[in-house]
Amino acid sequence: MTGPNPTDRAKPGSKRHLLTDGNGLPIVLRLTGANVHDVTQLLHLVNDVPSIAGKRGAPRYRFDELYADRGYDCDADRKALRELGTEPFIARRRTENGSGLGKVRWVVERTIAWLNQFRRLRVRYERRADIHKAFLTIGCVLICHRSLLDAFC
Repeated sequence: MTGPNPTDRAKPGSKRHLLTDGNGLPIVLRLTGANVHDVTQLLHLVNDVPSIAGKRGAPRYRFDELYADRGYDCDADRKALRELGTEPFIARRRTENGSGLGKVRWVVERTIAWLNQFRRLRVRYERRADIHKAFLTIGCVLICHRSLLDAFC
């Protein structure tokens, strides 16, 4: 799960795709090569979301809204998300900044910064992708654990 990084002299690297809830708690995390485009991962992230617990009856599998940055802009994905019952709020490419999505997108950026606080995750030292993904999962679990401690203490 590494590929030539287009922004760093084609050094091998990896990219994290993260889906969080409104509070920044990680829900789904995917690891791909650095040369994989974000658009190809959007529907995979959405389809990997586990069922949402709620009232009795059939559990909800989808959420109402999805906020994403310009890297995930694709009309086919927007249409597919609407068919799934999710309203996409994705910034358009080749438009001026100031779409207003930064007011809600910072939550994901903050979660990525929380993951980068773990030194082992900031720079990928592991050659094997499964080991690195395991450390990313442990980092997500620790973020959720800290959030629960803050909520109850």
